[in-house]
Amino acid sequence: MKDTVNKIRILFFYSIPIVVLISLIPFITNDYALALLYLGSIVTLYFTKHEPHDLFALLFGLIGITVSEYLFVSTGVETFTRNSLFGIMPIWLPLLWSYAFLTIKRCLVVIAEIRLQRY
Repeated sequence: MKDTVNKIRILFFYSIPIVVLISLIPFITNDYALALLYLGSIVTLYFTKHEPHDLFALLFGLIGITVSEYLFVSTGVETFTRNSLFGIMPIWLPLLWSYAFLTIKRCLVVIAEIRLQRY
């Protein structure tokens, strides 16, 4: 049980950077400054602690979501008022998604470990 509580704490701490990155959006109105801040944060967080396949998750999130968002926004279903990337989305969005993918990957590993402890 104690190990499960520790794993839940880990999940909580993994989510903090995403909450912080998202909370900066209304305060930093310059998309390029926000993108640089995101990039610096991601590099720092990555080198502070990296696990196997983290780089793959970051790159998949960066490339996959950039293409997916571009196609999705091109349909007109979703629009952004900040459109510094390709004229349709903010330049910082793929960076945010990239780190979100990394966070999801790390959280899934922890959740799998919790599940394995029960059996």
